[in-house]
Amino acid sequence: MQNILVCDDDKQIVEAIDIYLTGEGFHVIKAYDGYDALKLLEDHEVDLMILDVMMPGLDGIRTTLKVRETSSIPIIILSAKSEDTDKILGLNIGADDYITKPFNPLELVARVKSQLRRYTQLGNMNQQPAGQVYKCGGLAINDDNKEVTVEGELIKLTPIEYNILLLLVRNAGKVFSIDEIYEQIWNEEAIGADNTVAVHIRHIREKIEINPREPRYLKVVWGVGYKIEKQ
Repeated sequence: MQNILVCDDDKQIVEAIDIYLTGEGFHVIKAYDGYDALKLLEDHEVDLMILDVMMPGLDGIRTTLKVRETSSIPIIILSAKSEDTDKILGLNIGADDYITKPFNPLELVARVKSQLRRYTQLGNMNQQPAGQVYKCGGLAINDDNKEVTVEGELIKLTPIEYNILLLLVRNAGKVFSIDEIYEQIWNEEAIGADNTVAVHIRHIREKIEINPREPRYLKVVWGVGYKIEKQ
C-alpha cells in the first residue's frame, strides 16, 4: 500500500482527501502544518506529498524547499488562488504538479496516480531492461541508472524534469511543441499547459546550462517549441 502525506491546515479538506484516497487503496498520513509534515516524512516511508500553499508556521512553498533538499518524491501543490504566479512558484521550487481549490476530488486522485506511475517507473530500475546512454556534446543521460551528467558532473533532476530532458535528448534536433511535450510526459490532454511546461524547461536549463540565457543544449524555437541542439 502506498503512503500519501496530505498537509493542509483546513482539517475538513484533509479529511475529504483522505476519504477519496483511502477509497482508492492508498494509506493517508495527515499533517496540518509544514513542520508536522517534515517530521512525519522523517518517521514514515512516504510515496507522495500533497501540500497546501497557504499554511501558518511553515507554508507549502518553504516545506517543498526543505523536502527537495533530501528527497525527489512527487509533490502536488494545493492552491486557493487561481493566479498563475502561485502555480508557477510552486513548480519553480520543486513541486511536480498543482491543483487549484476548489478541486474535483476525482481529478486529484487521477493526478496522484499519474505522479506515482511516473515516479515508480523511474525508481524501478532493477526491474527494467538495461538502459542506454544518450549523448549530446557534454550532456549525457544514462537511462539505466537514470543519471544525467554535464561535462562529467552529476546533475540532480526531478522525475518530470528527467522525462522531459530524456524525450528531447533522444530526439535531438527535433522540435517539440509545448502541447506535444505535455501530452507525452503527463499522458493527458494539454489544456493551458504553457506555464507548466515553461517552468520545467527553465528549471532544466538552470541545471544543465552554464549560462541559461545563452543555452548550448536546450533551445527555444520561437513560436514553435523546444529542442535539444545536436552537437
